[in-house]
Amino acid sequence: MSSRSLLLPLLALLAATACDDTPKISAKDRAEGLYVKGSTEYLQGQFDQALLSFNEMKQYAPDDPRLPAAIGEIYLSMGKFEEALASFEAALLIDPKRSTTWSRLGFIQAQLGKDEEARASLLKAVALYPQDFNALEQLGELHLKRQEQEEAVRHFTLAAQASPDTLKPALLMRAVDVLQSGNRHAEALALLQKSTVQGIRSPEVLTTLGDEQVRAGHLDEAATAYRDAATRSPKDPSLWELVGEIRLRQGKTDDALAAFRESLRVKNRAIVHVSLARLHLARQDRKAAEEELALALESVSGSDVRELSELAELLVTFGRKPDALRILSALAAEPDNAGEVPLQLRTARLASELKDAELVKAACARVASKGSSAVSCP
Repeated sequence: MSSRSLLLPLLALLAATACDDTPKISAKDRAEGLYVKGSTEYLQGQFDQALLSFNEMKQYAPDDPRLPAAIGEIYLSMGKFEEALASFEAALLIDPKRSTTWSRLGFIQAQLGKDEEARASLLKAVALYPQDFNALEQLGELHLKRQEQEEAVRHFTLAAQASPDTLKPALLMRAVDVLQSGNRHAEALALLQKSTVQGIRSPEVLTTLGDEQVRAGHLDEAATAYRDAATRSPKDPSLWELVGEIRLRQGKTDDALAAFRESLRVKNRAIVHVSLARLHLARQDRKAAEEELALALESVSGSDVRELSELAELLVTFGRKPDALRILSALAAEPDNAGEVPLQLRTARLASELKDAELVKAACARVASKGSSAVSCP
């Protein structure tokens, strides 16, 4: 037999052996790969693609217990509440003791207006896992919807305590907002004080604490809260400004000066230069005050009512009433400011002092158009 005739059967045998050695992917492995793929696509926000992956996975592992909840999460993220509801109900048939599933179910039921069903589901979630902050938050929302403020505050507070650190401030502020809306400021202050001691010290929480301290007349504590907020929010110049205003009100001009300069270090704003001018006037330093007025005029921008009104009042203090009236009249004539009755009245009164009858008439007409005819207008 020739060497050629021997070689051909050998090659055929090797080829057959090579094909037999090719690894075969099991249905289980294919399903697992598709689960990882779908989960990754979901986390990347590719919801339609994730659904395709999970639906393909069903072909290889139709009874995989993870599928209903995974698909439910996708539908929930897409805002398809009815589809999500069906998926999570299916997930509960597989594992009725999974608190997250009850929590998701309760949230969806609440979005669909099924409040009593939602409450029962959320209570089940909390019974299974008392630290389920999502369920606690949603229970707070349901109580708030029913005007049950006490229970709403309690559940928002519990949610804040149970949640990750990054979510604590927002959940705490939900409780504080409920208290403030009900004029329960003493309770809001107490809750804020307790929470900041426990470590919830975001800029928003500290700023709100400062606001409540001001309301309660605790100016030193308010200044400290605003200062702490400013150090945690280095791009917000208004917090240092608040510290300065408090210290100026207390007559602590050195502290006020330092705080206003910190505010200017963050951003150069006319309103702060106005405050510095007043500070220098209080110190009987008119030259320094005039320098700050010049800086205020240079740095003014936009049409902020408060900033321009304060600048106008400073000009009046310096005897520059015509300049002040030009600012106020331009501001008052802005359509967005037509309803600003105090601004219109101040413009009318200054115009009256300067014998400008047309400006008086225009400002008073705006006051009258807003149903404020009973207010005294020159």
